[in-house]
Amino acid sequence: MKGLKKKRRIQVIVLAFVALALSTGLIGYAMRGGINYFRSPSEVAAAPPPQTELFRIGGLVEEGSLSRGQGDTTRFRVTDGGASIPVTYAGILPDLFEENQGMVGQGRLVNGTFEAVEILAKHDESYMPKEVIDALKEQGVYMAPDGADATN
Repeated sequence: MKGLKKKRRIQVIVLAFVALALSTGLIGYAMRGGINYFRSPSEVAAAPPPQTELFRIGGLVEEGSLSRGQGDTTRFRVTDGGASIPVTYAGILPDLFEENQGMVGQGRLVNGTFEAVEILAKHDESYMPKEVIDALKEQGVYMAPDGADATN
């Protein structure tokens, strides 16, 4: 009787381990398409990702680069002080989108131009995405608005 209980306990432990491994594998498989990496313009210029990779780029909208084309296509350049990447976006930009302001775009790099499918802009005077602040600090061009801590 004692041997049967020990054998049953080992079977339950093995079955639980297999179920855990299987569920971890399924979760990883399901999330593989939902992971988007963030890159600064300097990182994109140094090591351009493949055209098939969906990623996020963030920085400041370069002054004098914003041009609205015919229809809903907008062209501008995003910079972090070290590099500047051309961006095209076909859609309606957020109301707070303007030059010299922080932005994050999601899309693909095609022939040296970032083709955005989504553009996010700051939501008030002091907010900027943490990734953008970190990238700007690395380049040594970040200035906090009015000396306030803009990382919140």
